[in-house]
Amino acid sequence: MRDPYTILGVSKSASADDVKKAYRKLAKKFHPDQNADDPKAKEKFSEASAAYEILGDAEKRGKFDRGEIDAEGKPKFTGGFEGFRNPRGAGAGAAGAQPGWQHFDFDVGGGAAGARRGGFDPSDIFSDLFGGGRRGARSGGAVKGEDVTAVVTVPLTRAVKGGEARVTLPTGRTLDVNIPAGIESGQQIRLRGQGQASPMGGQPGDMILTVEIAPHPLFKVDGRDLRIDLPVTVYEAALGGKVQTPTLDGAVEMSIPPGSAGRTLRLRGKGLPKTGEKPAGDLFVTPRIALPEKLDAAQEQAMKAWRDEKPYDPRRGM
Repeated sequence: MRDPYTILGVSKSASADDVKKAYRKLAKKFHPDQNADDPKAKEKFSEASAAYEILGDAEKRGKFDRGEIDAEGKPKFTGGFEGFRNPRGAGAGAAGAQPGWQHFDFDVGGGAAGARRGGFDPSDIFSDLFGGGRRGARSGGAVKGEDVTAVVTVPLTRAVKGGEARVTLPTGRTLDVNIPAGIESGQQIRLRGQGQASPMGGQPGDMILTVEIAPHPLFKVDGRDLRIDLPVTVYEAALGGKVQTPTLDGAVEMSIPPGSAGRTLRLRGKGLPKTGEKPAGDLFVTPRIALPEKLDAAQEQAMKAWRDEKPYDPRRGM
């Protein structure tokens, strides 16, 4: 087997985290479940796993660096066999051992027993690698598939009243999702079992769906409040009066005070409706002066008279 540092692509001074990151990258790239059509992937995956079995364990890595074990984890008898002679004779050795020699067990494999002795435990890597978390791997359950994220944009009326919305998943599959009434922009919905399949036979992951509210031609959504710019005439802005104002429930009559152009007025409870413990939002109305598309002669004369006889500077002090 090649040098494990070369296989993982790390230097001998690499930290334990760097070694783990390098192995995770190779394991994810060459995992057989992800490369069913590549016969060489299994070989590369096994090679990377064997390398990490040495470098991922501090004790084995130290032995390898000191030359006590080789790249396969087997001991090197560099000092000659005399160094392992049992002075007490064959009685203390293993069954079948030659007289005068001590029997030694070397832990070079993984598995539960190896993990208990501080050896390599692949469940630590794969539980993180494929999104299941250590809890599932330690409890004996199969690793869960990865969660996926998606964004769905819905009209304001759908967010207010609720209803179905069609979502295209990252896999290309479409799904009809029920949008709860009163949802706010940026809120998320978790769809159980709609994520990636588990690479190890466990439960599929979830889909985390973020809801965004599409721009509305009249209202701007601000949390649970709504805002609207309301066109008014010059004389309504100057003199005040009662005007019709759109809301989610239809138009309502609203009183605007004299000189209210540019000021923001509040209609309580006319924003997003109450849902659960969340109170209804408000509607903030800002009157904006709108001139006629074209002034007739009388209107033009009136504006000139106003300008000449009663001039004022709205930009004073700017």
